[in-house]
Amino acid sequence: MENSGNAAFETAIFGGGCFWCLEPVFRALDGVLDVQPGYCGGHVDHPTYEQVCRQDTGHVEVVRVAFDPERVGYRTLLEVFFGTHDPTTLDRQGSDAGPQYASVIFCQDEARRALAEAVRAEAQAAFDDPIVTRIEPAGPFWSAEELHREYYRRNPEQGYCRFVIAPKLAKFRQRYAHLLR
Repeated sequence: MENSGNAAFETAIFGGGCFWCLEPVFRALDGVLDVQPGYCGGHVDHPTYEQVCRQDTGHVEVVRVAFDPERVGYRTLLEVFFGTHDPTTLDRQGSDAGPQYASVIFCQDEARRALAEAVRAEAQAAFDDPIVTRIEPAGPFWSAEELHREYYRRNPEQGYCRFVIAPKLAKFRQRYAHLLR
């Protein structure tokens, strides 16, 4: 995880579908120092993408967000998280289906858990269906393979990037323009 010279950064871990979609959203926020795709919540050390896709490791595709709490708060990250994916679909985002695509917040402590629960309850007003986002203690975070890092930036013309990620980013940029770098 890059530090960008800021010794006071904090981290947050979110799973909300494919990490290729989450990473560019959080990278665009002012105050976010780094975003790393990876895996969390499973029972296998150092899982690979192929293992996670086989759905037998218990891991979720996640992003670990390093942020400067003086510039962007954990609450804001939670609000963006709930506002940029569908937290009402169990183990699914669009056509991506399976337990590795779960909506989940991995919390480092009880204060973060309480705030995540409060923001989840507030976010429910925007959805007709119940929010199914899990809130769990953060276990080990395992970095994804390098080819997944900044996937959208490096592959903007790839089909998934053009037809899934780009429209999602356009909506995000319009809705959260006041939070962008």
